[in-house]
Amino acid sequence: MSSQPVELKQVTHSDWYRSLTKYEKSDMRKNMWQLTNTLVPYAACWAVMVTMLNHYHTPLYKLLPIMVIASGLLVRVFIIFHDCGHGSFYNSKRLNTITGYITGILTFTPYEEWKHAHAIHHATVGDLERRGSGDIWTMTVQEYLTCNPWKRLGYRLYRNPLVLFVLGPPGLFFIAQRFPTRGSGKPERNSVLITDAALAVIITIASFTIGLKTYLMIQIPLMSFAGIMGVWMFYVQHQYLEVYWERHQKWDPIRAALEGSSYYKLPKVLQWFSGNIGLHHIHHLRPRIPNYNLQKSYDEIDELQKVEALTFATSLKSLFLHLWDENERKMVSCWSVRNRLKTTAG
Repeated sequence: MSSQPVELKQVTHSDWYRSLTKYEKSDMRKNMWQLTNTLVPYAACWAVMVTMLNHYHTPLYKLLPIMVIASGLLVRVFIIFHDCGHGSFYNSKRLNTITGYITGILTFTPYEEWKHAHAIHHATVGDLERRGSGDIWTMTVQEYLTCNPWKRLGYRLYRNPLVLFVLGPPGLFFIAQRFPTRGSGKPERNSVLITDAALAVIITIASFTIGLKTYLMIQIPLMSFAGIMGVWMFYVQHQYLEVYWERHQKWDPIRAALEGSSYYKLPKVLQWFSGNIGLHHIHHLRPRIPNYNLQKSYDEIDELQKVEALTFATSLKSLFLHLWDENERKMVSCWSVRNRLKTTAG
């Protein structure tokens, strides 16, 4: 994926950039319809799975097709949660907060805590000197070569697909997000406590109604599948061959948005489940655009179409990119760096 370099002043003073404000308007009818076409089928999936387990004693593996659909719907719930965190789902801060807390409980994610970390992510994406909050751990080639062997091993383990996409998501949503991060403010800490308390109430109610075993048999794989989908989406949005990284002095937020955030072009059905978040370059350029207006803005603004699309097939290459090479201005693999060293030594 690549695009032509852009300049901050050039873009922000352009007519097309100013015209993006019209897509930032929230539409209550679209909000209500999105909540309906997401939460109702999600609840229906739960009802069907509970019935199949409790009344027909269906083996869990036979629930896999409906569980995959439910997981996709849960990703869509997270996109609504995400929009609330940006203040873009409703025009009302109060409604965004209420909906954000509810959808956050459904996705095991504390609203204020996540909102704070995600705001830092938007403010620092692509900045090599402000890494470490709400992003994927990314080292430069030089950092990797000069760090101690244990840190190097830890980095390779972290970037291993099994850890990053299979073990990591359940650990993040089930365990890590049950605790406030170091330095969290009172609103963030309270959101963690509220979310944890609500989940405890839900689990208690489930224990006396559908049964704890049934609840866990559904919730654990469902949340794990959704987490894997979500983490993969987030990963490919900022981890690809010619992604934008720059030292702080030269860092440009416009370039970080258009060149450091991918346009992940998915089949329409997957785009629907992921709430158009694949149009990530537009989202980072104007985070106040609701998810249901992202495709429309892309279709109507020619400049937004100049970013090369990342397809599912091409995105798989990102699995083998681990380090940012400041000299070559691209992501490279740990293996290529090791081979380069062997060649030099030879």
